[in-house]
Amino acid sequence: MGVTSIAHAQSDEDLAKQLSNPVAALISVPFQFNYDDNIGPNRDGHKFLLNFQPVIPFHLNDTWNLISRTILPVVSQSDVSPGSGSQTGLGDVVQSIFLSPQKPTASGLIWGVGPVFLIPTGTDELLSSRKWGAGPTAVVLMQSGPWTYGMLANHIWSFAGESSRDSVSSTFLQPFLNYTTKDAWTFGLNTESTYDWTHNQWSTPINATVTKLIKVGGQPISVGGGVRYWAASPSSGPHGWGGRVIVTFLFPA
Repeated sequence: MGVTSIAHAQSDEDLAKQLSNPVAALISVPFQFNYDDNIGPNRDGHKFLLNFQPVIPFHLNDTWNLISRTILPVVSQSDVSPGSGSQTGLGDVVQSIFLSPQKPTASGLIWGVGPVFLIPTGTDELLSSRKWGAGPTAVVLMQSGPWTYGMLANHIWSFAGESSRDSVSSTFLQPFLNYTTKDAWTFGLNTESTYDWTHNQWSTPINATVTKLIKVGGQPISVGGGVRYWAASPSSGPHGWGGRVIVTFLFPA
């Protein structure tokens, strides 16, 4: 089973549009840097979060692809709860696997479904749920001209881990809308909403980003950034405005 191949002669616009598709047959390695503050009940905490998010497609046959999407968080935070001090280390890995048709449907719908796993790789008790979890994940989207719009969702239930820690039952919803220009600028708007069923709490940042596909020594790289506003957050979470910087390395075959 080999990594999916795509045509060599792709324009920068085509590559930028593929980045808007979570199940595109394209190897990409995003580094997503996030900053949030006003964290915790006293609003005096802050957090730096680097999400390392490699996406690797595999060609199963002439009809289907298997897409591996990994999120590995690297966190540095301070005063996120009273008396907690500072922590730096790895968070818990979220691993998604999508089975996706190689071609859109007759109506142009692109979709993928599969399992998602929570792996307790966190190096500190305040950076980890200390739980193993699993559940379903799915993505649906349309690409029409310069527009890409759709939804990615998953739900994770914990099934093992430290009994002293709260169970995990969490729904993640990411509706997204992107516009890509002919010179490979992409303007994006999304939310990354999480509902914690254990504590009945929403966390909802609204993100606005701008990225540009460039080439450095022939290597395609997408660079950009944006801002976000926390429309909903538990008392222990961030409030107000945050920022994001994104650097993505693309590896078309």
